Amino acid sequence: MQEFAKVATLENEIEALRLESELDGRGIPYAVRSYHDTAYDGLFQLAAGWGHLEAPAQYREEILVILADIRRADDQLNGTGGQPGQDQD
Repeated sequence: MQEFAKVATLENEIEALRLESELDGRGIPYAVRSYHDTAYDGLFQLAAGWGHLEAPAQYREEILVILADIRRADDQLNGTGGQPGQDQD
């Protein structure tokens, strides 16, 4: 069994769904962990991000490129034009 490690913090559920779709299409194994906690009604997500993605280390760079492309496309659609950040945790 492959060991999974944190690859990136996800900003929101839509980003998580888009990334999942891309990874499924490429056959890349992953796990998405949401930081939502019903006891705090999502309060933790405001401080820590929506959640994070875990995957085997060998896919880290490929996943970060895919995530950067998703964020760049979102920035272009939203007219923000900012540079997407990459979580190096």
